[in-house]
Amino acid sequence: MDDKVNMFEALYERAVDYGKTSLELTKLKTIEKATNVVSSFIPFSIVFLLFTFFILFLTIGMAFVIGDIMGNVAYGFFIVAGFYCIIGLVTHFFFHARLKRFFGNYVLKLLLK
Repeated sequence: MDDKVNMFEALYERAVDYGKTSLELTKLKTIEKATNVVSSFIPFSIVFLLFTFFILFLTIGMAFVIGDIMGNVAYGFFIVAGFYCIIGLVTHFFFHARLKRFFGNYVLKLLLK
């Protein structure tokens, strides 16, 4: 009888160790995936930030040039703002689903990597 009890205790200890090891492995895999996702977004964020500053200064310059041509700087800023409003509406109504799917697939690809 003692032999069976010792066998069950050993089996129980192995099962507990297996559970702890599985939990630890899951934690490490989750940390690895999160690290991969975050580390791949950092270069993207830097490029996006630089591109945003480029577009910002280009837009300000274009607004001043258009305003100079129109005779009033405010008109240049209104025209550029209207242009961006039109681009935003077109993007929202025609490309919203495509952009959502593209970025969703990109994130899923990174997570399932």
